[in-house]
Amino acid sequence: MTRVILIGILILLSLAFFLQNQEQEITLRYFFGLLEASTPIYQPIMAGFLVGLLVAAILLFPPWVRARIELRRKTKALQQAEVDLERLRQSLEKISRRPSELDPSGTFHDE
Repeated sequence: MTRVILIGILILLSLAFFLQNQEQEITLRYFFGLLEASTPIYQPIMAGFLVGLLVAAILLFPPWVRARIELRRKTKALQQAEVDLERLRQSLEKISRRPSELDPSGTFHDE
């Protein structure tokens, strides 16, 4: 939740910066001055910000997927362990009931 709030604050501050700098123009020189373009200053900054977000998302996606797969494996293992535990508890109950089948003399009844 804290991350979401921090990201929201960062986006709001960035948008405020972009909106306040709409009037200022800069000249971009591409490819060693062969091509020039005039643009508001907020556009290259916003483009850099968005590229940074995209790169961060791409870099964080594989570990997130691995974590989800690992969580799924652990959840299945936990469910299997719970099934085994319940089976062992039932077998323990059966074993604890067997001494009642004993005769007061300590021998089993023949059926």
